[in-house]
Amino acid sequence: MKHSFKVTTILIVMFFVAQLIGIYVANAYLPETIQVVNETTGVIENITQYNLPYGLEPPKDIRPATSAISIITALFIAVIIMLLLMRFKAETFLRLWFLLVVIIGMALAFNAFIIGFENSAIIAIIVAVPLGIIKIFQRNIIVHNATELLIYPGIASVFIPLLNIWTVVFLLIIISIYDIYAVCHAGFMQKMAKYQIEKLRIFSGFFVPYLGKKERRMLKKARKSKTKKGKKIGISIAILGGGDVIFPILLAGVVLGSLGLLPALLIIIGATIALAFLFHISEKGKFYPAMPFIATGCLVGLLIAYLI
Repeated sequence: MKHSFKVTTILIVMFFVAQLIGIYVANAYLPETIQVVNETTGVIENITQYNLPYGLEPPKDIRPATSAISIITALFIAVIIMLLLMRFKAETFLRLWFLLVVIIGMALAFNAFIIGFENSAIIAIIVAVPLGIIKIFQRNIIVHNATELLIYPGIASVFIPLLNIWTVVFLLIIISIYDIYAVCHAGFMQKMAKYQIEKLRIFSGFFVPYLGKKERRMLKKARKSKTKKGKKIGISIAILGGGDVIFPILLAGVVLGSLGLLPALLIIIGATIALAFLFHISEKGKFYPAMPFIATGCLVGLLIAYLI
């Protein structure tokens, strides 16, 4: 059975909007090179200045290759920690962990939109905290998906200054291989997604419920029923993981700083077309590794950007 066209369209649109927001946020935090006079030597020096708030400016003299390896290592460590915490049923700690990441990501994105205002970083945090609490501790699909649009652009903005185009390409290849193994062979990506949704009642990514005629009839019947409350109705959902959203933003953001806006747009267009193709060939109820498709779309977009 193929995915619902309406559901997949919503996911694709949210993915594309998140990418556009990612480009905007990345542009807001693009580093600026300023010239200053060294007070000791009197020599004019070029200094790179970053706009990232909350003390998240990248360390000086860090190499992109080192950053890529560090990111990959951190991701694998995070997955291992996640699996261990799942085993020991540390739901409270995991919710607090998610809450911290969500607040930081949203605050960075909000700040990018109001960066010219006084105390913009403080205002952004004030807005992000209640939204993060609602997202993590209350189940609201609109708040969940709306905040996801901001979280990944915000998180990506921290890593974009650490990377260059070829290190992101390397990351895309490694993560695609990992995604294939995790979904098609080990199966722990499915376990983590199921655990997040059923136990934590949250999910790091977009999700849209299938509400076809059958599901609508069941919900309508449940509302009219005078039987005991608490009866559960199973509804299928389509999901797209957060990693599938953030990595194209990383490449688009780095390309934006190196090659300009049009090449960055080509990256996200390529990624979106690739995602749409995946949904077209995929079947409802099955898990697919999205990163190989999205990475391919990104690389095709990058190739076109270099050719033009």
